[in-house]
Amino acid sequence: MSLSRQLAGRRDKGFTLIELLVVIAIIAILIGLLLPAVQKIREAANRMKCSNNLKQIGLGLHNYNDTNGSLPPTFYCSRGTNGTPNIGWNDENGVGPPWSVLILPFIEQDNLYKTIAQSVTNYANMVKGSPGWVNDQNWRAIRGTKIPTYTCPSEPNIGTNGDRAGGGWARGSYAANDNPGGAGYFDGGTGTWQPQGAPKSYTGGGVFSPNSSQSVGSLSVQDGTANTIMVNHLRAGPVSGDMRGTWAFPMPGGNYTAAHAVGDAFGPNDTGCCSDDLVGCVDRPDIAMGCWNGGYGQGEARAAHTSGVLGGMGDGSVRPFRSGVTQAVWFLMNSRCDGQTWSD
Repeated sequence: MSLSRQLAGRRDKGFTLIELLVVIAIIAILIGLLLPAVQKIREAANRMKCSNNLKQIGLGLHNYNDTNGSLPPTFYCSRGTNGTPNIGWNDENGVGPPWSVLILPFIEQDNLYKTIAQSVTNYANMVKGSPGWVNDQNWRAIRGTKIPTYTCPSEPNIGTNGDRAGGGWARGSYAANDNPGGAGYFDGGTGTWQPQGAPKSYTGGGVFSPNSSQSVGSLSVQDGTANTIMVNHLRAGPVSGDMRGTWAFPMPGGNYTAAHAVGDAFGPNDTGCCSDDLVGCVDRPDIAMGCWNGGYGQGEARAAHTSGVLGGMGDGSVRPFRSGVTQAVWFLMNSRCDGQTWSD
């Protein structure tokens, strides 16, 4: 066989341009078919990790309760006892350490807690009116520490720290259920509200409150631990000035939910404008993060999960809650003492 015929034979065995384009098109179609499946698998893994985070937080809260006789307060805040300052619950520079700081030793963050333990003790003593009180804010030194247990892997805005109150506040994804009807109810205080769609008014009281909280035992004899949400899910603010979803920032929407089942807070992942109330926030109803930048007062449960939010119950279990749950049912799910039953 001549050299020219051998070369021609080799060329005959190669791909033509049309064949190459067909192969590329088939590969593109296969990728298009596989991508949604990969995304579903990734989201399922993220939900499992998020659920495990909530279980660990729930276990930490129960261990705190067993050690101290009650759950931690939403945050400490001085009320002017024995000459101590009277600090407003919405004073972002004056309020004390929140629940998420207090349970650090119970979620395997004992070494971190030890670095600010004396500051926490000093502030707690001021709240109690102890002699020689100190308005110690040094507990805030750990605010920039990223805590994996407090971070939902589906949250896209987790990397931008919040910049209010000194700045450098690391993001977080979980919130103490303070009070579904209002904010600033100290020492377990309750109120009466009629959520949209409810046939009558209900008593509203959360699991946590400033300066003191319920015990797991007291929840069991009110509406029941399995019927009351203890920890809600939060989204992180899309810009640094938006303090939503900051694990150590003790404000509604920062690390606790409040007034999240009344008024224009319609339910988890609501898509209306202005439902959260936080200084510095941005109104983004297009991503289910509506907000009114005009003070502190409301913080709704939100999650980047596709099907709704996850919540940690008073008995330590974790449950999914759909975004379309009505405001009336959402109120009952979050109130510890409404005396009603609910079904999702």
